[in-house]
Amino acid sequence: MKITKNIFVLLIAAVVFISCNSNSDLADGYGNFEAIETIISAESNGKLLQFNIEEGQTLKKNALVGYIDTIQLALKKEQLIASKNVISSKSKGVLSQIKVLKSQLKTATVSKKRIENLIAANAGTQKQLDDIDGKIDMINNQIISVETQNAPIVNELKSIDVQVKQIEDQINKSILKNPVNGTVLVKYTEPNEVTAFGKPLYKIADLSTILLRVYVSETQLADIKIGQEVTVKIDSGNDMKNYNGIITWIASEAEFTPKIIQTKEERVNLVYAVKINVKNDGSLKIGMPAEMWILSPTLSNGKGE
Repeated sequence: MKITKNIFVLLIAAVVFISCNSNSDLADGYGNFEAIETIISAESNGKLLQFNIEEGQTLKKNALVGYIDTIQLALKKEQLIASKNVISSKSKGVLSQIKVLKSQLKTATVSKKRIENLIAANAGTQKQLDDIDGKIDMINNQIISVETQNAPIVNELKSIDVQVKQIEDQINKSILKNPVNGTVLVKYTEPNEVTAFGKPLYKIADLSTILLRVYVSETQLADIKIGQEVTVKIDSGNDMKNYNGIITWIASEAEFTPKIIQTKEERVNLVYAVKINVKNDGSLKIGMPAEMWILSPTLSNGKGE
């Protein structure tokens, strides 16, 4: 009987040990890798004359990737410049009239001053002063009239300048430059196809640092914080490969556990999403599953153990 009791105690101890050891083998979070994906779209209409990118290609920011036909835009710009030259010649004629009138006004003003001096010396008459005042008023009215005629011409010239700048902007946007560093994930179009404003050309993402989104329970929130270093593990043959990760975001509200993460019974639990930045050595891919470990052994510079 005593032997049976001892065996029973040993069995309980073994179950407890196995249970504890089992719990220690569970990761603190599970999830999949993501990346910030950017869809690059056309900003002008026309035929895609050149488009030299391929899926999987790494592009630098501002790298030239192609251009859209700009012949029609260039012709429209030339037409606007020709119209501006015609209108400018009209404006020059009006401005020359204003220049002549202002010269006459200056002469009349000098004459008025001379007559005022003559009147002060009792050598001039009031009629002379009235006549010169009348002439000055007439010249001022003529200047106002001519300037009024020139105002629409000036506004038209300004309108053409704005249109020319719009055309130049469209021409610049027809030169396709890659806006961000990254790897081409998907190519949506090919050279010689006709594209339009807003039509997707390709999708790109920076994979040098990849994002792991995991989900943790409320009880784990006290153990994590933004900026904290954690261990990220992925499958590597029959072993696990380790990486250093930095927590960059923790959700402020709970959500239901995603179906791909836990069993049916555990999906009813509320969890918090956590984002972790992981430096990619080329092995990490979008959609790849991974584990997060808060307490982990010392890593060997992010390389597999």
